[in-house]
Amino acid sequence: MAHVLLVEDDQQNYEMLTRRLQRRGYDVTLATDGKRAVERARVTKPDLILMDIRLPEQDGYEATRAIRRFEDGGAAETPVIALTAHALEEDREKAFTAGCDDYHAKPVHFSKLVEQMEALLDDVPEA
Repeated sequence: MAHVLLVEDDQQNYEMLTRRLQRRGYDVTLATDGKRAVERARVTKPDLILMDIRLPEQDGYEATRAIRRFEDGGAAETPVIALTAHALEEDREKAFTAGCDDYHAKPVHFSKLVEQMEALLDDVPEA
């Protein structure tokens, strides 16, 4: 199953998402701030990233931009889904401008999130 980098600073959210994703068979790596997200994306090379936007150290927009910058070196782009409590159209556009591939407003609707993940993972070319 796919390897997911979960970037979330809220303990209740990351514990719930990790547990539910693992039950679905996903391998989950956790980062609790934007700087760690960039480091873990480089090292673990996840198949997909779930990126909270409001994070300590570096927000999810900047972390996504940083990941996209190092991917410009030839690596295939990793699909990124923005996770945020901000559900305005301008927030959605800001996520796409930063390099996110999809957007999921909190609270997380897990079955919908999995559908979004599977759609993006289906678009990833086999290595």
